[in-house]
Amino acid sequence: MKPSDEAILQAVADGFEEQVAFLSDLVKIPSQRGDEAPAQDYFARATRARGYATEVFPIDLDLIRDHPGFSPTTISYDNVVNVVATHRPRQETGRSLILNGHMDVVPTGPVEMWTDPPYSARRDGDWLYGRGAGDMKAGLSANIAALDALRRLGLQPAATVYLQAVSEEECTGNGALACMARGFEADAAIIPEPEDDMLVRANTGVIWFRVEVSGKPVHVREAGTGANAIEATYRVIAALRKLEAEWNARRFSHRHFGDLDHPINFNVGKIEGGDWASSVPAWCAIDCRIAIYPGTPAAEAAREIEAAIAAAARDDPFLSNSPPKIVWNGFYAEGYVLEEGTAAEETLAKAHRTAHGKALESFVTAGYLDGRVFVIYQGIPCLVYGPLTENIHGFDERVSLSSLQRVTGAIALFIADWCGVEPIDGA
Repeated sequence: MKPSDEAILQAVADGFEEQVAFLSDLVKIPSQRGDEAPAQDYFARATRARGYATEVFPIDLDLIRDHPGFSPTTISYDNVVNVVATHRPRQETGRSLILNGHMDVVPTGPVEMWTDPPYSARRDGDWLYGRGAGDMKAGLSANIAALDALRRLGLQPAATVYLQAVSEEECTGNGALACMARGFEADAAIIPEPEDDMLVRANTGVIWFRVEVSGKPVHVREAGTGANAIEATYRVIAALRKLEAEWNARRFSHRHFGDLDHPINFNVGKIEGGDWASSVPAWCAIDCRIAIYPGTPAAEAAREIEAAIAAAARDDPFLSNSPPKIVWNGFYAEGYVLEEGTAAEETLAKAHRTAHGKALESFVTAGYLDGRVFVIYQGIPCLVYGPLTENIHGFDERVSLSSLQRVTGAIALFIADWCGVEPIDGA
């Protein structure tokens, strides 16, 4: 019953322009944090049109607040939704699968610094441009198009498949966690993140936090009698840079990370402070991100961050009397390692070789991935594997369409092998 690999890849090719049109429509719908609902609605309408039982639901904090994978949040989730579309076979003979992707995208930055408007979805040769084109609406299109290719052959998976479009991947990971808490589990998962045609072997966890520093405001003519909160914040940043260096020095004791020059990256992503150019600033706040190694609990890393800031404050004439305040306001997430030798990886390696004409490579990444929800908390292999992209989180983000087609083909081949296939009713 299983069609030839060539027939599956041809079915992907036959539907690829339709897939690109779907991707372009998604890119044109802004879906930054808190504004994901319109794009999620578009995705849900697409899955319902294909006959999949589709649920749209908000992230339920009561279900995940006490879970070890939960990340603290500072925003309301009233309008932040996940979408899960479910395929059920006529007879469950294969292995079940989750096809996951995130709908949320990062801010665009100054739009005048883009060549074209960020949500234009401009197509130029092999590239499709736009915020979220690569990270990761291309992956969402691959998930749905891989199933479409089998349908084009009159076939469907002979196992349960969940299509997940989640929110909050770029800031907490709570969307994927909420799906798991609602009972959506399977034998394996694929997340087509923008990974340049490779498989992620391991990734870091991530912690977000805000440091708030109070100063003593005076007129600038008497600056020496006050305390500049902005300048004091520089000293806090220096302490965190020192911690970053200490953590990077530990890389040799962490499997898969010893060969990386700088796996732990600390970033001050936002700074604000002061009220008046002629007043010594009374306040300053920085929003920070730092990576942590797999196997390091977020709470343990948080204690080291607190200790580093406290030590810097004790040695500072001003901060010793006005200690900085730390607020955990996003990612509080561990990294993971995908162990080698699983049947899921072997199946993907075979599919990749057929679709790409070369062996599947794996690598280690220093960024957050929702794969941790599946590997750590569900105990299943999660294959984070996706197309070639450039400038994600930057200006002129773009995805290679030829790479996207090959990745979609590999996912379709994987589904046919992993889940098995059966005729669609009436086909």
